[in-house]
Amino acid sequence: MRCHLKQVFLLAAGLLILTRVYVYMRRAESGNLKGSLTWIWDKETWVDDLKGHYLHFNVSIKVLAGVFQPSKKYLTVGLSSVKRKKGSYLQDTLQSIFSASSEEELDQMVIVVLLSDFDVSWIQQTLEKITDEFHMRLSKGQLLVIHANEDNYPPLTGLKRNFNDAPDRVSFRSKQNVDYSYLLHFSSNLSQYYIMLEDDVSCSKNFLTSMREHVGSVGNSKWVTLEFSKLGYIGKLYQSRDLPILARFLYNFYQEMPCDFLLLHFHRLLMQEKVIRFRPSLFQHMGTYSSFRGTFNRLKDEDFVEEVADNPPADISTNIETYQTNTVDKAYSQGLEYFWGVSPIGTENYILVVFHEPVLISRAQIVTGLDGKDELVYADVELGKTLVKKESEVECSGFDKLGSLQQGQFNEAAVQKLVPATMACLRIRVTAAQTTWVVVRKIQVWTVKADQTT
Repeated sequence: MRCHLKQVFLLAAGLLILTRVYVYMRRAESGNLKGSLTWIWDKETWVDDLKGHYLHFNVSIKVLAGVFQPSKKYLTVGLSSVKRKKGSYLQDTLQSIFSASSEEELDQMVIVVLLSDFDVSWIQQTLEKITDEFHMRLSKGQLLVIHANEDNYPPLTGLKRNFNDAPDRVSFRSKQNVDYSYLLHFSSNLSQYYIMLEDDVSCSKNFLTSMREHVGSVGNSKWVTLEFSKLGYIGKLYQSRDLPILARFLYNFYQEMPCDFLLLHFHRLLMQEKVIRFRPSLFQHMGTYSSFRGTFNRLKDEDFVEEVADNPPADISTNIETYQTNTVDKAYSQGLEYFWGVSPIGTENYILVVFHEPVLISRAQIVTGLDGKDELVYADVELGKTLVKKESEVECSGFDKLGSLQQGQFNEAAVQKLVPATMACLRIRVTAAQTTWVVVRKIQVWTVKADQTT
């Protein structure tokens, strides 16, 4: 009973804190980002009953490298890095962010790295490596490196041992919450959106463009967090207007639970009941050793793809019998689900993708089979030029053969050279009978953008 009452009180306190922070921040002036930042929180804004739970949020954040941009960007990419016992992935992570992005995309973002270790020599060495390798990005204001001194932190030892964690793990995850809190606080006025990464992550090509499309697909629906990876605190997107309240939330409950647990509570408290996660994942964990104790870490996101297909709007159909709800459109959706067709399958069978608008295709990939079974063994991939609309259906004609599936797979990276014209449809045509069922996991199409046709 006492435990239940304590949970109710903490929840009520959290709601009240969030509400008051939200109101306070709406009244506050925009942050002034010059050199070192100091935000002094007004303790008198809190009611007397909560003053016993109050933690000072007076933090000075130093900018170690980089220059501020004169205007807000579309996206801030934030990550915190500490000294590891084994391995170091920070520079690889930064290189992945920059190499996966076009110059046009980089003009719309800023990357903020918080060097959050208290080892001064490590900070200096890491800073030198970053400035040597990324000096151009620093001078353009596309990369900022920051640090908060140890005396800015609340107590990190003798904390609550919730979940029966060992004391060193409690200290590690509690400090991590404060690290993220300071990183969010610093980044709150830099851009329209903010995404959290870790310092051992690789990125999907053109991830910003993919994210922008997903944000656009949400439309006017209210949301707090959009997820572009299923792992921990990787690939979580926020609206920058919510960062001050999230920073305060992580700080106030820093010793209660790990950050990914707190984040679930955060979006529920702000009335987003369900997780909104997009597939495929745009970020992959690449570290081999954990930043905590240097333990071996196999963590991978199987939904990650290095290059997300464009898959332009299209109608997908097939005359292969479908098993239960495993419809053919799922092969085109780039999600976890797939098309599952029932045998027998013969030369009269096909899968047809009819594009809503003619497209110039640069690459096409077909992936069939699951766990070494149910591959589509014999089939050609064809592109059609002409659509004929009839009363009940649309027919495609003028096909050119692009190639054939090999061991259930097809991947042509130079479609534009083979077929240098806009196409109305793509067809997978069975060329020989098979008695086994068929799984089509992916039908992926990449297109040439209008500004690339010249």
